[in-house]
Amino acid sequence: ILMNVGIPQLRAFVAVADTGGFGTAAQRLGISQSAVSHAVAALERATGRPVLSRNGRPTPTRFGEQILDHARSVLASVTAITVLAADRDGQPRGELTVAAPPTVCHGLLPELVLRWRAEFPGVSVSLFEGEDDEVAGWLEGGTADLAVLIDPPTRPSGSAQVGADRFHAVLRADHPLSQEPLVDLADLADDDFLLSAGGCERQIRELHRQAGATFAPAHRIRQLSTLFAMVRAGVGVTVIPGLAAGMEGPGLVLVPLSQSMARYLVLSGPLSRPWHPAAHALVDAASQYQPVVNRGDGQPVTA
Repeated sequence: ILMNVGIPQLRAFVAVADTGGFGTAAQRLGISQSAVSHAVAALERATGRPVLSRNGRPTPTRFGEQILDHARSVLASVTAITVLAADRDGQPRGELTVAAPPTVCHGLLPELVLRWRAEFPGVSVSLFEGEDDEVAGWLEGGTADLAVLIDPPTRPSGSAQVGADRFHAVLRADHPLSQEPLVDLADLADDDFLLSAGGCERQIRELHRQAGATFAPAHRIRQLSTLFAMVRAGVGVTVIPGLAAGMEGPGLVLVPLSQSMARYLVLSGPLSRPWHPAAHALVDAASQYQPVVNRGDGQPVTA
């Protein structure tokens, strides 16, 4: 069956799926809500299948989920063609979305965004903050054009390491070990361990193995703000990456672990589809900025 699927239809469908509403999708696209509704309805007529469930907050149907990544890829390709066609002087242009975990958004990306803004005035960068697994999924699914990946098993061609940091214990300021220059994870065995469930569990398990300590989290907490509040209340201690320094708030201190394992931050485009035309320029530039990669112990972190 030959289907007459248009770019505006796909763009409206993706916008509703991303924003969770026809009104918010209309605001993102700069068109009326009625136009968004008509475009989605036209897509459903063309495919002969519903793509959105309209019971309450609109969400993709099973068929909608199956075509969502393909729709994103089509829109990314159209954007790339448009950017390349408008290129007259070889300068990077376009709108890019960069996804990264919260600690990277806090400790690394502000500096990168400022430098990109100065070096590439024709490029507009917006940030998506998510956990490690979400970030990787957004990159491959087309929600993000670039992402900072944490310790990727393989580094995609064209990617670059843009930072690294060591792990730190988060202790109350009155903890007996809070004034030590380094703390061994094994010395925290008498404290309940609070695990940040948003990412880095693999690395934290390895840190426990290196220390000969049992990995037995008393609580798994997704939000860093809640994690810090529980440490501040005396519920236990935790371990976080050094780039989170400054997020902990009053009454807490970060003490570098004596275990020397680091995590490495890799800025990359997707593996499964072509990169945005401006993405390579941003990655190349970021690899030259030499951002701060050691936090708290004064020792450089190398690849």
